[in-house]
Amino acid sequence: MKTYSAKPGEVENKWIVIDAEGVVVGRLASYVAKRLRGKHRAEFTPHTDTGDHVVVINAEKAVFTGKKMTDKVYYKHTGYPGGIKETTPKRILEGRFPERAIQMAVKRMLPKESSLARQQFSKLRVYGGSEHPHAAQNPETVDFKSMNSKNVRAA
Repeated sequence: MKTYSAKPGEVENKWIVIDAEGVVVGRLASYVAKRLRGKHRAEFTPHTDTGDHVVVINAEKAVFTGKKMTDKVYYKHTGYPGGIKETTPKRILEGRFPERAIQMAVKRMLPKESSLARQQFSKLRVYGGSEHPHAAQNPETVDFKSMNSKNVRAA
């Protein structure tokens, strides 16, 4: 018996839509990263992009558990001396681009510094509202909230 290794031309990528309204960001990011890499498939190959295209809607309505909304800090550096910048998830979700909170969480769950990770991350589309321009691809809707009771934050 031979080990199967998927080739890029043989892979058929699906499109899925996930509604992030009231969903915990970390759990959603973990699920999305797994779908982007293709680890949910039987023919997963680490060096080939076997993942799906993922569309996340209502990103501005995603939630964090505990005190993460105010206590969690994201850092970035401009490259200049003393150029460290910091922000919190609350500022990101209330700001101009609320979808960046989910994008950052997913990007940090993908493999680091590789062209394959960049290719997989490019298949993620995140929208702050409930509308998306990908209806022509006939995306399959995934009900992420009902997969586990912990996926939705209890008020």
